Order: sequence, then structure tokens, then C-alpha cells
Amino acid sequence: MKIIYKYSLYLIAILCAMQGAIAGNTGSGKAVLDAQEKAAYALIKRVLPKHANQFQVAIIPSDGENDVFEVEGKRGKIVLRGNNGVSVASALNHYLKTYTNSHISWNGSTLNLPKKLPAVTQKDRKVSPYKYRYYLNYCTFNYTMSWWDWERWQKEIDWMAMNGINMPLAVTGQNAIWDRVYKKLGFTDKDLASFYSGPAYFNWFWMGNLDGWGGPLPQSFMKSHEELQKKILEQERALGMTPILPAFTGHVPPAFKDKFPEAKLKKTRWQGFDEVYILDPDDPMFTTVGKEFLQEEINTFGTDHYYSADTFNENTPPTNDSTYLNDISKKVYQSMASVDPKATWIMQGWMFSYSAKFWQPTQIQALLNAVPNDKMIVLDLYSESKPVWSRTDAYYGKPWIWCMLHNFGGNVSMYGRMNSVANGPATALQDPSSRNMVGIGLTPEAIEQNPVMYELMLENVWRSTPISLDTWLPNYVQRRYGQQNASAEKAWEILRHTVYDGAIKSGGPESIITGRPTFNKKNRWTDTDKAYRPADLIPAWEGLLAASKDLKNSEGFRYDLVDVTRQVLANYADTLQQQFAMDYQREDTAAFRKRSQQFLAVIEDMDRLLATHHQFLLGRWLNSAKAWGKNQAEKDLYEKNARNLITLWGDKDSRLHDYSCRQWSGMLTGFYKPRWSQFFDYVNTSMAQGKPMDQKEFDKKIKDWEWQWVNSHEPYSDQTKGNSIEEARSLYQKYKPLLANQYALQ
Repeated sequence: MKIIYKYSLYLIAILCAMQGAIAGNTGSGKAVLDAQEKAAYALIKRVLPKHANQFQVAIIPSDGENDVFEVEGKRGKIVLRGNNGVSVASALNHYLKTYTNSHISWNGSTLNLPKKLPAVTQKDRKVSPYKYRYYLNYCTFNYTMSWWDWERWQKEIDWMAMNGINMPLAVTGQNAIWDRVYKKLGFTDKDLASFYSGPAYFNWFWMGNLDGWGGPLPQSFMKSHEELQKKILEQERALGMTPILPAFTGHVPPAFKDKFPEAKLKKTRWQGFDEVYILDPDDPMFTTVGKEFLQEEINTFGTDHYYSADTFNENTPPTNDSTYLNDISKKVYQSMASVDPKATWIMQGWMFSYSAKFWQPTQIQALLNAVPNDKMIVLDLYSESKPVWSRTDAYYGKPWIWCMLHNFGGNVSMYGRMNSVANGPATALQDPSSRNMVGIGLTPEAIEQNPVMYELMLENVWRSTPISLDTWLPNYVQRRYGQQNASAEKAWEILRHTVYDGAIKSGGPESIITGRPTFNKKNRWTDTDKAYRPADLIPAWEGLLAASKDLKNSEGFRYDLVDVTRQVLANYADTLQQQFAMDYQREDTAAFRKRSQQFLAVIEDMDRLLATHHQFLLGRWLNSAKAWGKNQAEKDLYEKNARNLITLWGDKDSRLHDYSCRQWSGMLTGFYKPRWSQFFDYVNTSMAQGKPMDQKEFDKKIKDWEWQWVNSHEPYSDQTKGNSIEEARSLYQKYKPLLANQYALQ
């Protein structure tokens, strides 16, 4: 009876999870199980096309409410079992890591497999202690995913499944939904032309931060991304994931005030952009619009009953009155539940950290208590550095998820808090004060960098105890590079205690190279402070170079060698900047000119190094943007979006300039070096005239040049040039004496 009951619960859970693949049609239990089994096997064929026939796949019951997988050898086959497609894919990843020393990541994979795969010697079974394994941040969809096509998305979904992710945010393609909803409400294309943002900004548009920036958005983009979203959801659901769709939070077009003059609207302003209109949840139209949107979304995409809504994203509410906040929360949830009675609200807890002074216990409780506990899950978005759960009585009883944010804006600096990530989730899980902790998650603003941090975080999915870095890290290095190497392991031990023992700050320390030129050590978004001495990183560089002869064929090794070399040179540039600033203060013209030229040479050398690796190419970003264009006008618009986001972000007076900085080949010599060259010319002229350098005057002039670059069309290659290992060795020979002399003086 116990077995029958367990299977019954299992089938019910699967049916609920898969509901909405076609709205209103759950299908039979056997059909769902068969579909997940087929989807899992199809994933194996994509990942291991030459070895797929050596695997067998089977769907088994869950372990109570917990996901489970098993790996076993049987009659010459490798049997992968799981209670859904994600669990089976996780079983595959476990086998590859454990038996073949393999590694799959964004930044280089190692799959050096023999023709006949190693046999499984004993049955292995893993149970996840976390019901939910969340993935993505709204910002990721733009800082990294703006130009992804289906091929790239499919690879990501496979990676997600193999790493146990079962609750991804899924917000692609929403503009088409809004377009139909607003036209149904009587709005015209002209009314909406200034509403939709460009394709690199749609996440801030959806969160109610801005209107129209980077637009107007072509209909072709809306249609193509509606179809892309359908493919994304179909694949995620087929593997047993439960995607989260967006819900209405009140952001409406400027024309709304004319179309509905009696509507209660308020204006908000974010980061200097033009004001946007937010419909008050007390207004009857809020429910009307919210219902129309959710119904159209469900009709188009189906539903898994999870909806994301963040009412005050980086905007302060008009009042801290608890009754007002409670009413707003209640109305937002009711607009979901009126269409989907099974709706669960997934709320980002970011505002409680970002606007901590406003969100005191009374205000947080008012917002949360308006919704039943079983109808809301809170994402503790920044748990590894600034956890909110520990100061809110674990969100006052709401289910919540421990998340690693890690990256801001997509900068590529080497950074992470390894100890926090290795210990934090399990420690919180075992802590009685964590109350209703139901999952873990990744919430980076951008991905495709610092792969070790994401692999480490996802190691927590199938375990309930802290991770020992003393054993995990050497194993990671061996898998990433395909073989053991003492020099590489020593290098990584140094990385662990330098770049990956980071301070609590908004992502990794940027280089002054990517900041608007200044004599200051930092500016608005460029913070060069490091939690380690730059000299302490050099032995890691030397260790990787010593390992290069043996590991030169490893994709992951080549990426890491380029990345560490880049970081060492960027750190040196920061040091040079502070020295030429002192030269200027001392009015030592000769020393200033010498060091400023050395600084520019470092930028050139970094660019040449990064040109050897495809993941550090500006042309890759720009050309993938232009590829979406159906005509020249669209290509130009998308290119401008791509250039703008990673430089000024907004117009030439944007407060967010250099927030999304990228140390990429093409960016360094095409944008950052010319900008610094103009700064040096300006300073040299001022010194020659005996006048102090006027920073404000320079900033005014350089803003015009920056805006001109954003609107330019000079080509950048998406093809690599040169050999990564040879270039890194050459740069070591050049900079070894300079660095030794430099850091000996500190």
C-alpha cells in the first residue's frame, strides 16, 4: 500500500508540474512520464551524440516531496533514473563528473570520453533537500541573453537540467502579449510607440523603470521572441521544470492618462530616466488590465501557476503606511488569482536589501502578510553577501529561497565569495530560525563569467551539508582541465584565497580602465578596491603558465589562463593610474607622460590577449545583435542597443554610464583606449598651459564622443586571432620584471 500511495503522490505531482504545456490540457499520467523520459533521452543525445546508446533512462517515484536520481550499471548499460527529466539529466551530470572526470560549463567544457564509457560499479542515489532550485534574474535576460537564439537557449536549458534547476524565470516574448492586450483596450500603434523599450532594455521596461528607451521596438522582434518563448517553455516543461511567468504590477503606457482620464495614476522616476506611469492597485482598471494580461499570457504560453511580480523595483513607495502596502500586495495577488486560482506569487526580495531604510519590519510584514503563506515564495536575492532572511524572521513565515546574486551588470572581473557559497545554503537549511526555507537559486545580473562560482553553488543542489573546499576545489580543477596537475591545483588554491575570497560589495572590483577617465581611484560605478593584494595573484598566473604545456588542449584551461592574465594586467593598470595621478599632483610632466603611455600599452596588450578567445570579443555581442535585424534599419537599432547598454546605458548624461562595463577585445582598443587617450591629451595640454585640469569640462566633452561611439557602426570581429597560451606567455615575459619592481615598492 505504501508503494502504491507513493506512486499516486508522484503522478499527481508530475501532472501539476506539467500542467499548462497546453493551457487546460494536462494529458494522462503515462503520457507525461513518457514525455519526460523522451525529453531526458533527447538531452543525452544532444550532449553525448556518440555515446547516447550506452545509456538507459527510467522515471521513478520522488522521495516524498523531494527530487531524486539514481545511477546504476545494468547489463552493460548505464542506467539513469530520476523522478523527472531534470533529475535524469542531473544523474547524467553526476555520472560524467564521477566516472569520466568531465566538466560542462559556459566557459569551456571537457568531454574527453573513451569509445566505451566506464561502467558504473555501484548504485548511487541522491536526494535533493530543496524543493525549488530557482534560476535567473530579470537583468540576466538583457545583460547576457538579449541576443540569444534558440540554439543558445537550448544549450542553456540542457545545462540547467543537468545542474538540477527546476524553477527558471521565463520572461522572453512578453511584448507581443502586451501589444495584444493594449490594442484590445483601444490603444493604437501610435499610442504604444513610445512605450515599448528596445530589445536590450525590456527587463527594465517590464519592471516599470523606463518607457521607450532604445525603441521603437519592431513588430518583427515581438513576433520572433513570442515564438522563441514558446520553444523555451516547451523544452523546460518537457524536462519537468516549472517556469515562472511575469504578472502585471501596474506599469502602463503614457497614453493611459488620455484613454482613461479617471484612472488613478502615479509617476515614478528611476535613475534619471523620464517618468513612467504606474496604475494604482486601488483603481478598478488595475484588476481589468491585470486579468487581461494574465489571460492572454496563459492562452499563448500556458501556465505552471508561478508568477513573478515586483511592485517597487528600485522605486520607493509613496508612503510607508502599512495599510497601504498591505492593500497593494493584496490587489496584485488578487489580479493573479482571479484568473488562475492556483497562482503562486514569486517575489524578489531585492527591494528589502536595496531600499533597506524604507523596508523596516512593519512595512515588510504588511506587504507579505497580505498573501497566504502557501501562495507566495520570496527570493532572498543576495543571500551570499547581504541576506535579508536573517533579519526578517525568515520572511515572517513565508516560504523563501537562498540565492547567490554574485554578478552586477555583466563585468568580467574575477570575483566570488567561495566560503559563503560553500557553507551558506546548508547552514541556513539546518538552522531552525530559517523556518520555511524551501530552495536555493542563482540570481546573477549576468552569466558566462566566473564559472567556478556557479558550479560551486550548484553543488549544493543534491546535498544538505556544507561543501569542503579542500576536497571540492582540487576535484573541480581536475574535471575542468581533464587531468590532475599540481601546478594548476596550486594556482587555484591561490585564487581561492585572493579573487574568490571577495569582500561584500556589488560584484567584482572593476578596473579603472573601464571607468570614465579620472585621477580618482574610483568613480560612480567603477570601484577598484580589492580584497587582496594584487601581488598575491601573480603566483596563480605563474602556476597556470607552468601547467600550460600539459593542459594546453583544455578549453576550460585556456579560458582560465586568459582570464587570470587579464586580471593581473587590469590590476597593474589600476596601480599605474594611481601613480600617474600622483605624477600630475607633483607636476612631474615627464613621469606623467611615461606612465600614461605605459597605461595605454597595458590596454593594447589586454586587447590582443582577449582577441585570442571568442568569449572575450565585442564583435560576438554586436554581431549577434545585428543578426536579429530583418532590414538595415533594424540592424542599426539593435547594434545601437548593444553598444549603448555596455557603455553609457542611457543617453550621454546617463547616471548609469560604465555600469555594465566589459573587458572585451574591441571594447578595450575601440572605446576605452581612445577615451583615455583623449584624457591624457587634455591633461597634457592643461599642464603645458599651466592650468589645472578641469574634470567637469573634460567629462562634458567626452560625453559627446561616447554618444558618437554608441551611434557608430565600425565593425568588430567575432573571430579569434592568435594563440591564447602563447600570448599569455609573451605577456608574462614582458610584465614579470615590471610587476616585480612595482609590487616590491609597495
